[in-house]
Amino acid sequence: MNNLSNGNFERLVEQITDVVLSKLNGAAQTECFSFCGSEEMRRMVDAGAARVGLVLGETASARDWASLIDHTLLKPEAAAADIRKLCDEAAQFGFASVCVNPFWVKTCAKILKNSGVPVCTVIGFPLGANATDTKVYETRRAIFDGAREVDMVVNVGALKSGDDCSVERDIHHVVEAAHEAEIVCKVIIETALLTDEEKVRACLAAKAAGADFVKTSTGFAKGGATVEDIALMRSVVGADLGVKASGGVKSLEDARALVEAGATRIGASVGVKIAQEASGIKSSVVAGSY
Repeated sequence: MNNLSNGNFERLVEQITDVVLSKLNGAAQTECFSFCGSEEMRRMVDAGAARVGLVLGETASARDWASLIDHTLLKPEAAAADIRKLCDEAAQFGFASVCVNPFWVKTCAKILKNSGVPVCTVIGFPLGANATDTKVYETRRAIFDGAREVDMVVNVGALKSGDDCSVERDIHHVVEAAHEAEIVCKVIIETALLTDEEKVRACLAAKAAGADFVKTSTGFAKGGATVEDIALMRSVVGADLGVKASGGVKSLEDARALVEAGATRIGASVGVKIAQEASGIKSSVVAGSY
């Protein structure tokens, strides 16, 4: 089953980290991440489940799968009836959370009271270009309204400008506000807009800032989660952080591949479809955007 030994996997991870750190320290420019798309990456993905540990086995129930899914509705046109349906489904299937825009947090918290399903919301969404103090205020207000998890978007422009200090500081202040209330903070790095080097730097910044998860995507960029990105993110953050795959997850097959690559949470608008497929029911749910 495992085509890549733990020793080889560790060496591959060290190569990634060494290259990135050498660049961050101003060392000579070296070709970065040449393994991406290579046989080594494919073997790393194949071995990901064994290296990180399978979250779910082949016999996992619909409830098991639901427990990994943030049942998500972030469409701007979502109305009150849509939000109520989302919450009712979350309570029925036992999803990890509902993930909604900040306006709907208070409504969801009321509907889901005593259900065991927490409310997650997004911060600095979807561009990540808000001022840090605005993100901090958003976080505190969301917590006040009943949020128990927050997914913040990194400052993508600062990251691409090489200003990793500002990126880390931005994340740190949001994490600090979340952790004051013992709230989980996930960091959306928006992989579709980044090079592999930038993905690694974003993950390192999130880890250094004390985040609980790194997350692939907002669902509003040109692409979403890929197995390769999840494997890369997992290799950088190790076992210390969760990894959330979001954007473009359309089926149980997609979700399983991402979990095997290292994801510990799935963000999807088709959580019901995934849970039904896990229980052997052919679903008529059509995948859509967030």
